[in-house]
Amino acid sequence: MGHRADEGRCVVVVGCQWGDEGKGKIVDVLAERVDVVARYQGGANAGHTVHVGEREFILHQIPSGILHPGKRCLLGNGVVLDLLQFFEEHDALEARGVDVAGRVGVCRRAHLLLPYHRVLDRAREEVAGAGEKIGTTGRGIGPAYEDKAGRRGVRVADLEDEGRFRELVGRGLERAEEALGHRDGELERMVEESVRLRERLLAFGTDVGDEIVTELRGGKRVLLEGAQGTALDLDHGTYPFVTSSNTTAAAAGTGTGIGPTRIDSVLGVVKAYTTRVGNGPLPTEFSGAMGERMRELGGEFGATTGRPRRCGWFDAVLARYSARVNGLTGLAVTKMDVLDTLPEISVAVAYRTPQGEVRDFPANTWALEHAEPVLETLPGWESSTQEARTLQDLPTNARRYLDRIEELAEAPVEMVSVGTRRSQIIHAGS
Repeated sequence: MGHRADEGRCVVVVGCQWGDEGKGKIVDVLAERVDVVARYQGGANAGHTVHVGEREFILHQIPSGILHPGKRCLLGNGVVLDLLQFFEEHDALEARGVDVAGRVGVCRRAHLLLPYHRVLDRAREEVAGAGEKIGTTGRGIGPAYEDKAGRRGVRVADLEDEGRFRELVGRGLERAEEALGHRDGELERMVEESVRLRERLLAFGTDVGDEIVTELRGGKRVLLEGAQGTALDLDHGTYPFVTSSNTTAAAAGTGTGIGPTRIDSVLGVVKAYTTRVGNGPLPTEFSGAMGERMRELGGEFGATTGRPRRCGWFDAVLARYSARVNGLTGLAVTKMDVLDTLPEISVAVAYRTPQGEVRDFPANTWALEHAEPVLETLPGWESSTQEARTLQDLPTNARRYLDRIEELAEAPVEMVSVGTRRSQIIHAGS
C-alpha cells in the first residue's frame, strides 16, 4: 500500500464518488501536520462533519482545519461565499470556544452567494418536471455560479465601494424578483441584512493565492480542500445531475490562484461503499431492505440537508475513473467499520450495458442510468475494525478488501478510517 499522505508540502484532498466521502475527517486529521488549509470551490451546499472528542462539528464553508489551533483557513476565489451562512458559522464556532479570530481569510476575488440566489434555486427546483429535477440542496449554488459565468456576479472586492456594492446587489435583487414574478419583502430584508455585513466581511479579505505561495516559499505546508465529489464535477461528472463547479483536483489551482506546479500530491477520498444524495444514476444502488440497513449502519443522512442518502456497493469503475481525472497519488478509504458485520461484500468491477460489458465510466449519463453493475463478491470479516491503528491490526479479509480496492482503482491506499473519532485512523505507511 501507499506512502504517507502528508509527504508533499502542497496536498489536494478531493472526493472521488458523489460527495459525502468523509473528506471532513481526512482534512481534519491531515490539518494537524499542515500550516494552511484552503477551500477551492463550492459553497454552503457542502457539509463536513468532524468529531473532536465527544463534540460534533458540522462545517459548511470554513475549512475543518479551524478545529486545530493556530491553523490559517482560507476560502479561495473558486468558492461562492454565502454571506449570512458564513457569519452564522463563524459566530457559532466562537460561541463553542473555537478560537477563530484572525485565522480565516476570504479571497477578494471570491463571488458572493446572496439571499436571492437561494430563493431562485428553490423556486426552480419546485417547478421542474420529474425528469428535470437535479436534487439540489436549495442553497443557491447554481444561480450564484450562473451569475459568475454571466458576468453579473458580486465579488468580495466589490464591497470596497459601498455605492457600487449596493448597486450590484440591487440589480441582482431586481432580476430575481422579475424571475419570481413578484416582490418579496422577506427576501428584500435578507438582502439588506447582507449589505449591512459589508464592512465586517472586508476585514477577512485577502489574496489567497499570494498567501499560499508565500507560505510554500517559506517552507510551510498547505492543504487544498475540495467539496462534493468527482462524479458531481460540472465537466467530468454525471451531467446534468452535477454541481455547478469543478470539483476535481485540477480546480484546486484555479480555485485558489496558484499554478499546477505548486501541487505535490493528490489524495482521493472514497467510502468503503458508495452513496449519493439527490437524483441521477447510482449503478450499484441497493434495493429494499439492504439499502435501509446500510443507511442505518453508516448514519447516511446529509449533513447539509438531512436527506437520506442512497447507498450501494463500492464502484471500482468510478474509482478508477476518479484516479485518472484527478491524477491521484493515493486513496483514503473511509467508513471501513460500517462493513464490519456483513458476511459478504461486493464490488462493481464493470457495467453491463445494451452495448455489452464496459470497464470505463461512460460519458452518457442516460446510458449509465440503465447500466447494471458486474459484481465481484468478497468474504466479509464479521469483526470490529474500530480499534485497529495499523494495517496489521485489521482482520485478514479486511486487508484483502483494501488490496482489491487498490488494485481495481489503480491507486495506492494511504489512509483508512475505522470510526468517527480523530484517533480512529490508519496510515498505511505506519
